Amino acid sequence: MSGSKEDLIKYRIARAKDTLDDAHILADKEKWNSAINRLYYAGYYAVIALLLSVDLKPTTHNGAKSNFSEYFIKTGKIDKDSGKIFSQLFTWRQKGDYDDLFDFQKDKVLPYFEPVKKLISEVEKFLAG
Repeated sequence: MSGSKEDLIKYRIARAKDTLDDAHILADKEKWNSAINRLYYAGYYAVIALLLSVDLKPTTHNGAKSNFSEYFIKTGKIDKDSGKIFSQLFTWRQKGDYDDLFDFQKDKVLPYFEPVKKLISEVEKFLAG
């Protein structure tokens, strides 16, 4: 798929919102590990849209997290709390996906819905200029 940078950014924001919806569906079914995964990816797609806007194209999830922190959190362009949320979800997504005998519970997962929604909104606001 090739398109303009703007098309790609819009696509990533749309993916972020769709993926947040997926997280809600999974939470309704009490699939907590999968919900954490989707919450992380909702944030990840928003972060990638942001990075694309300044011509950064990290090739790894760790690269995306580092670039986000360096160019947007440390500079104050995006709220520090959003950086912390994304960083925590990055760690938890890895735990949920790769660690044996590790399961998330409702009380850990539900508090992350609003902050991820806020992160997506914050990114959209930044992109709108």
